[in-house]
Amino acid sequence: MLFLNYTPELSQIDLEIYKYIATHIDQVIYMRIRELAEKTHTSTASILRFCKKFECEGFSEFKIKLQMYNETINQSQKVRAVDESAFINFIHRTSEERFQDTLHEAAKILAEKEMVLFIGAGSSNIIASYGAMYFSSIFQMAFHIEDPSNHPIEFFRSAIAEKACIIALSVGGESSDIINYLNHFIAHKSAIISITNSANSTIAKLSDINLAYYISTERKGTTDITSQVPALYTIEYLAKEVQKLKNTPSL
Repeated sequence: MLFLNYTPELSQIDLEIYKYIATHIDQVIYMRIRELAEKTHTSTASILRFCKKFECEGFSEFKIKLQMYNETINQSQKVRAVDESAFINFIHRTSEERFQDTLHEAAKILAEKEMVLFIGAGSSNIIASYGAMYFSSIFQMAFHIEDPSNHPIEFFRSAIAEKACIIALSVGGESSDIINYLNHFIAHKSAIISITNSANSTIAKLSDINLAYYISTERKGTTDITSQVPALYTIEYLAKEVQKLKNTPSL
């Protein structure tokens, strides 16, 4: 309770004082004892008795401990600032020869296809939708598979599937729905490009080309809140490379 690690025995008057303090901490730490007594409709003697129950000799000591407690709470509630260094490191890696070669290989595969399908799960599904929209300026047929688990694949004849490239987005790279979907497309001889956080994931290994961005993962409870900025950057970078190839006259 407040800065104590146990709940002291409080009278009804003490509870009224506690309720006011707990909801007005920022103000109480600057109050005089008489001000608090007026606000709580009690007496200075009641405030002092309350302070003693919180292991303080007087109101001044209580306010010091209350302020320290308040600072601790405020610090723990602060949202962690965006780690810009992670993005800077990622951008730096995209200029390295290995990433450039992989990106160019992916662009060459896409440039030879007539259709591109984007799939993703969770927050990656939103990025997949954006990818389909972004690639629609390059491909007449750029689609987003919104729900891989319920989207039938049987309507793809082999001749059509061979003209398609699947771009799979997944942070963890272990989404069972996407893995099952990719297995069907592998059987239909479609090209597969994946954008994941790690090249060691199942989705990455099922792909013809994997573009991994390697940033620290973040979770809030059971929800994955890992940044999708690298995935967005990779999609746009890849689209521009495909556009360059399509605009280059064949020799």
